[in-house]
Amino acid sequence: MGKMKDDVVLQVDDLSIVYHTIRGDVKATNNVSFELRKGEAMALIGESGSGKTTISLSLIRKLPKNAEVTQGQVLYQRENGEVQDILQLSNRQLREFRWQDCAMVFQGAQNAFNPVLKVSKQFEDTARAHGWSDKKAVRQRSLELLKLVRLDPERVYDAYPHELSGGMKQRTLLALSVLLSPQIVILDEPTTALDILTQRAIIDVLNDMQEKLNFSIIFISHDLSLAAEMADVVATVYAGEIIEIGPVNDMFYESLHPYTFGLLAAVPKLDHEQDVLTSIKGTPPNLINPPSGCKFHPRCRFVLDRCNVDVPALTEDLGSHLAACWNKEAVVEARKEQV
Repeated sequence: MGKMKDDVVLQVDDLSIVYHTIRGDVKATNNVSFELRKGEAMALIGESGSGKTTISLSLIRKLPKNAEVTQGQVLYQRENGEVQDILQLSNRQLREFRWQDCAMVFQGAQNAFNPVLKVSKQFEDTARAHGWSDKKAVRQRSLELLKLVRLDPERVYDAYPHELSGGMKQRTLLALSVLLSPQIVILDEPTTALDILTQRAIIDVLNDMQEKLNFSIIFISHDLSLAAEMADVVATVYAGEIIEIGPVNDMFYESLHPYTFGLLAAVPKLDHEQDVLTSIKGTPPNLINPPSGCKFHPRCRFVLDRCNVDVPALTEDLGSHLAACWNKEAVVEARKEQV
């Protein structure tokens, strides 16, 4: 097990995952590597089916039964410097890791709560499962967190889930996720199906929580404006691979991969009239039988002959900004023309 940098809380090395299906093996992720630093927010962006949720589920070992990790490590560094490979934890160690070291907020807060139990009972059950036996201490901690997420703590704590609106349930779930002070919180589309004003409130709450509690965030989003506002680092995922990763400003203003460039170009502009929406042509590849060479080449407007054959490496270009592309110069020129 390799040594981790002092400021890194999570290190993923060459993670490859396959789904075994009746049609064949789906290569869900391929050699995924990244680092998450303490107090950092990382966004995973990309189309549906690109592998974002598979990556996040692997971090807490909640992959479906037909999934197999074929190679790689997921290293977690505790505050005392101890390093563990999450993929090698026993069931007891994994139970301790989940929620205590790393919590995950799934899509759809309604499905995360037991509808016949009060919110208080669900906070208490979570705490008791990790050794908290003092109900008064649990209540005090829970009320503090509910207040932090801008809810009426007494009312919400003693309510049933159906008595809360969608935005209130989402904020309650965020409070529950940090009950045990985890170092990492994974957010899978935390603002899905919420109206724009509620989304704004959730973003503000998340920013407040991270500032005060100093946990690291990995969040999955189709909303590029959310990624631009919340993330320190953005990773573009395509066909199970991270094809570009870097600081948020570099990714949005100095994108180097045609796919990232295409995603950004597809966002409607508010500063001028736009009659036709831009889109990326084609469809995501079949991961049972993916294309040779660069997996994006069948859809790429900047494709070269070598893109059909040679797989580009994720190489450093601007400090910590990395991109896997054979024709970055064309992307740079196209970006200049847009200005």
